[in-house]
Amino acid sequence: MSKPTYLEAVAERVVVFDGAFGTYVHDLDLTADDYGGLTLEGCPEVLAVTRPDVIASMHAAFFDVGVDAVETATFGGFSLVLAEYGIAHRAHELNVAAARIAREVADGYAADGRPRYVAGSIGPGTKLPSLGHITLPELRDAFQVQAAGLLEGGVDLLLVETCYDLLQAKAAIIGCRRAMQAAGRHVPLQVQVTMETTGRMLVGTEIGAALVSLAAMRPDVFGINCATGPAEMQEHLRYLGQHSPLPISVLPNAGLPSIVDGRTHYDLTPEQLAEYHARHVAELGVQVVGGCCGTTPEHLHQVVEAVRNLEPARRAPQFEPSVASIYSPVPIEQDLSFLIIGERTNANGSKAFRDAMLAGDWDGCTKMASEQVREGAHVLDVCVDYVGRDGTLDMDEIARRFATQASAPLVMDSTEAPVLEAGLQHIGGRAILNSANLEDGELPGSRFDKVMSLAREYGAAVICLLIDERGQARDVEWKMEVAHRIHEIAGERYGLTASDLIFDALTFPLSTGDNDLRRDAIYTIEAIKRIKAEIPGAHTTLGVSNVSFGLNPAARHALNSVFLHEAVLAGLDSAIVHAGKIVPLNRLPDDQREVCLDLVWDRRTDTYDPLQRLLEVFADVKSTKTEKPDRRGLPVEERLHHRIVDGDRDGLTDDLDEALGTGMPALDIVNDVLLGGMKVVGDLFGSGQMQLPFVLQSAETMKTAVAYLEPHMERVGGASSKGRLVIGTVKGDVHDIGKNLVDIICTNNGYEVHNLGIKVPIGEMVAKVKEVEADALGMSGLLVKSTLVMRDNLEELNSLGLSELPVLLGGAALTRRYVERDLREVYEGRLFYGRDAFEGLTTLESLMTMKRSGDWDPDFGRVPTGRQLPARSGADVDAVDLPRRSPDVAVDNEVFRPPFVGTRVVKGLALDDIAEYVNETALFRNQWQFRPEKDPTGRPESDDEFKERIRPILRQQLAAAKASGVLVPQGVYGYLAVNGDGDDLVVWS
Repeated sequence: MSKPTYLEAVAERVVVFDGAFGTYVHDLDLTADDYGGLTLEGCPEVLAVTRPDVIASMHAAFFDVGVDAVETATFGGFSLVLAEYGIAHRAHELNVAAARIAREVADGYAADGRPRYVAGSIGPGTKLPSLGHITLPELRDAFQVQAAGLLEGGVDLLLVETCYDLLQAKAAIIGCRRAMQAAGRHVPLQVQVTMETTGRMLVGTEIGAALVSLAAMRPDVFGINCATGPAEMQEHLRYLGQHSPLPISVLPNAGLPSIVDGRTHYDLTPEQLAEYHARHVAELGVQVVGGCCGTTPEHLHQVVEAVRNLEPARRAPQFEPSVASIYSPVPIEQDLSFLIIGERTNANGSKAFRDAMLAGDWDGCTKMASEQVREGAHVLDVCVDYVGRDGTLDMDEIARRFATQASAPLVMDSTEAPVLEAGLQHIGGRAILNSANLEDGELPGSRFDKVMSLAREYGAAVICLLIDERGQARDVEWKMEVAHRIHEIAGERYGLTASDLIFDALTFPLSTGDNDLRRDAIYTIEAIKRIKAEIPGAHTTLGVSNVSFGLNPAARHALNSVFLHEAVLAGLDSAIVHAGKIVPLNRLPDDQREVCLDLVWDRRTDTYDPLQRLLEVFADVKSTKTEKPDRRGLPVEERLHHRIVDGDRDGLTDDLDEALGTGMPALDIVNDVLLGGMKVVGDLFGSGQMQLPFVLQSAETMKTAVAYLEPHMERVGGASSKGRLVIGTVKGDVHDIGKNLVDIICTNNGYEVHNLGIKVPIGEMVAKVKEVEADALGMSGLLVKSTLVMRDNLEELNSLGLSELPVLLGGAALTRRYVERDLREVYEGRLFYGRDAFEGLTTLESLMTMKRSGDWDPDFGRVPTGRQLPARSGADVDAVDLPRRSPDVAVDNEVFRPPFVGTRVVKGLALDDIAEYVNETALFRNQWQFRPEKDPTGRPESDDEFKERIRPILRQQLAAAKASGVLVPQGVYGYLAVNGDGDDLVVWS
């Protein structure tokens, strides 16, 4: 019987790797002669030839303690590292030799019937391609030579480890794939990144960006090794446990190093490492464990004993299809919005960008990229195609800079595959290719084949235009035929999944007046709906501005905005737009909005033509800016409210001065006026009537107003602070208005506040808490998924033994019930919900009063709350004997026999099936705090009208929750043996 493959072993049990090669060799005190002379001293890879016995004894020492797999002694065994010793030409030889030694030792131990595995170790080298130290092709080719030697030597898998630069990891993966293809032998690929004590990879990459970017390269196992001990890895491992679709590996150092008697020393004991790994397996579902720097055979002996009989915790990872910059991931399907693909870094669409590119003003091009991100673009479309220029050279210059200087992921946009690849060779994150289509067919060598091959090799997503050999698909059935064909080919030939594909249903101008084209917008919207329904997991996009081609600028902006809104309601995931020039629907005059809707939905009659009416409405509209209503006659409170909603800072300080002049306290202006405006902004955003760029404008207006009012707020004096608070917006969230308001109000009330900013990982929060000896920690977030991050952070605080720290949570997606009931069940310390900054201040005051007095209320912030029934207050009465009410009822019925005893959990319930049971009254009025409105005559909305107005928000929330996996319906039922005891029901276990 053949031995189980490595991946079969990983699927069946915990696989234990060996420990540190360098530590083992260092302890032997080898001489220059052992390495083959002074020029090779310190090159451990050469020992495979000069002292094969040393390498064999190391492998044997780890197999002796029971490990399942050893790594070859080839961590620095590729030519670019070996060149430092003048032996680059020996790369293939040394890798073959090292692999054969490990293979022979492993096979010897496998004679007992238990399989042993050999992992071909491929380290990162010393050069960072993302910083321009070396090119991806140079690295790729060097890794390919190394991988070929390891395969020839007989390894069971290739291990790309200690990756500190995503672009280096990609080069290694591509080199390994090419080596396997050339050898005709395919083995599993395990990839491990290194997270520094900063909580990021060396070039600043978050663990989420690493997972998104490298999972797209389709390795078989993904994990973490080196740089830190297991304690510093917990946050990252917890993230992988919840999100990684791949088996997880973790090979930590034996703690953080220190220097003792001139030698590097690691403090983590074998027992401590074993304890961590047991938790990794049992709690986080890790399937591959081992050791890195400082770990000895004794460390691994303890690990083997600790995990031998453990079954990895079952995981249900929620992997969100995303793209990524080298720093952070960006979900393709956004919460309550659409993915904004900025169109200004396109030589065909932006004269300013084209002029800068033609002049070689690369800094100017980079500045435009940064401006788009500030305006709200999530992703940047980059196109350098221009007649008469070598696009590969221009793309090389642009992508090299954008990859590290722009914080957003990139869309590589070109009609030429070599230009696309020139960009991909600089992108460590996950890019999007724009685009593939079937215009010249699907055969090898076609444009479709070239683009899809690049997507497979570099792990990119692909925009797929609905075009085939007949041309651009116009009607719905034609569009769907092309979409299904592309999906099928992408999967069968290139291994791409639906979530790798972003379909462009194509937008055509509605301005021609041609009767045959009037329904094109309807066809596009219907195709979007059907793509989402018929190709689960696939995404959609549009180049929105095509719909208004030929109209004047004002009409174009209005029609673009209305069409975009309708497409988003149909399920559109992304759009290529100028983020700063979308018009929110609430700012369009009613007549403009209605005529645009009539044109989109082709609401013609015998006496009414929407196109003609649109031309009339916009005939005298010259400016693309919507006219500001004259609000000079309104009370100052209303003017300020509208300024926040409209993001209007022009004249803001004059209105604030007027409000202050009336005697209104600065804090009242913030709390009673400005925050009300921000709530309206949130409602408009949630209903899809306001896009992210305008939310950001309102946020900036709010920040400006609060900053102006801050000197007017009463400040509590005192020589020392009343307490120390660390606050930050949680990882993955960039919203900080509420958090910054907490900072101002608490600071003005005598507290020392350390504001860490946005996207703050829990490790950074913990470090600051320890540094300043904080009295409390505040976490903020707006997104729905931020509530899950907060839960993870609370679990991490528990595991770090920091649950004595009071924690305050705030943010639009939180509810008091969720925090005070659900999350208090999670956190072992005191936990509080802050509806606003003032409630946060009140909570801090109570905490610090108790701390100063030492008189702690043991239940404060600890007892889960929820609906509680009042105690019965009726007087006790004596029981009365009454005659049987139904004396003829049979009492000898057979006792029911349940099909099982105990409880069972029902999973797989569809969110759509239970959504109809939502109590709309409780949700809309109590939880969301909506209230019926009045019409111009003063008549209040009926209950039906009220609910009909709010239901679109509910549908949007449910769709977002369904797409992100935030709500996972489950049920529990059971049959239990019980008996009555007076008024009590006794349940038997």
